Amino acid sequence: MPFEENISERLIVIELSNGNEKAFRSLYDTYSPRVYAYSFSLLKSSANSKEIVQEVFLKIWLNRENLDPDMSFKSFVFTITKNLSFNFLKKVANDNNLREEVFVYRPKSCNPIENQILDKEYEIMRKMAIAQLSPARRKIFMMSREEGKSYQEISSELNISISTVKNQMSKSLDSLKAYLKVNGNLTFFIVLTSSAISRLF
Repeated sequence: MPFEENISERLIVIELSNGNEKAFRSLYDTYSPRVYAYSFSLLKSSANSKEIVQEVFLKIWLNRENLDPDMSFKSFVFTITKNLSFNFLKKVANDNNLREEVFVYRPKSCNPIENQILDKEYEIMRKMAIAQLSPARRKIFMMSREEGKSYQEISSELNISISTVKNQMSKSLDSLKAYLKVNGNLTFFIVLTSSAISRLF
């Protein structure tokens, strides 16, 4: 953020800490799309992401008197968003469909800037999960999901039957789900990525 904008935002935060609703609206209009994009990239749910946006700014409003205008408001906003989003993931960690969406299929980009943050933390857990697969299953999985090859192409290239490819992919998905279930509280993921996220703000 340019120096002039940083000074301007500091003044807005000061006004917000004094209960100025226009200042709150200004910050909401600036950051709510970014908060939504980041949360959606993690949760892959428009409804839940909208709830996260509301929770983030409710927390900001309720704690407005404690805001430090000399600290990065952007960092503050995204820290709250990250925590609320991970808390949501904790609650639904046993949901098979959500686990598969978040940790097996790569999230689609909603906002290129905010997803630079998501990509770094997503890749850490994703690679850890895939690394747990056996070499044979990992190869088939990577050919399918990373290289975009069809089961027929994989079958021909590896000289194995299509049914074997399907069976190995099914077992790979089960293994990834089981890995997430064991690590379902996401505590290690959060600890591992927190410092990386902070450095990006």
